[in-house]
Amino acid sequence: MENTKNNQELTQKELFRYSLRWMLTAQICWNYERMMAAGYLNTMLPYMKKKYKDKPNELKEMLEMENQFFNVTPHMGHFLVGIDLAMQEKEGTKAKEVVSGLKTGLMGPFSGVGDTIFGVLIPTIIGSIAAYMGVKGDITGVIIALLVNIAIAVARIFFLPIGYKQGTRLVNDFSDKLTALTESATLLGITVIGALVPTVIKANVSLVYKSGEVEMKLQEILDQIVPSIIPVALVGLVYWLLGKKGMTSTKAILLVMVLSIVLYNLKFLG
Repeated sequence: MENTKNNQELTQKELFRYSLRWMLTAQICWNYERMMAAGYLNTMLPYMKKKYKDKPNELKEMLEMENQFFNVTPHMGHFLVGIDLAMQEKEGTKAKEVVSGLKTGLMGPFSGVGDTIFGVLIPTIIGSIAAYMGVKGDITGVIIALLVNIAIAVARIFFLPIGYKQGTRLVNDFSDKLTALTESATLLGITVIGALVPTVIKANVSLVYKSGEVEMKLQEILDQIVPSIIPVALVGLVYWLLGKKGMTSTKAILLVMVLSIVLYNLKFLG
């Protein structure tokens, strides 16, 4: 069910239009019953009205199929919309079960890749760099973050044409690599975040042990054992707290603020 140049009806301009339609309306009417189904249906609606304009029963049948539960990382949804367009263009209503199965089967793996890359990895790295530069009074970090987001938005426009042109071949060739890609991206994100912890988070122990003329600074001892152990321990504490029921990120931030004030006034942290 692969598309070729001879049977493709949609032009590049039309594909870009559908891509923008997905970007702007993917999460309209988002709800807990069907999540992004309304946004997906809205994206496909113009094409289906054109494809089945003289076949009201088939149009109704396909609209019901497209309005089924659907949820995926918005960035990755472009690929599925493109594949959907390609399959319906060639097979019409015969592609109903295949399209429904692909949407159901791929929204999980695609979300795994999309959430890791676009939801965690890039925002964490770029956000941390921008925040660190901002603390230093350098506006370059904000500019970098803005440019990266613009670049991602532009790149997303081309995702849908890729899915459309490749058809099901994209799924057959790439499905076995999704898990490996997700694990690699996760490992890279963990490594980068681990390196950023001692750079961005500053927490030094100010306790000094004195015995006669002997003076020992606890921070220097800790650095000899495990450098930056306090920042790492704080991150570990917050991560553990966020896994507890009833704990939110706001509560965790307030707790860190209170803990910092108390420990500073007790002359433990400086």
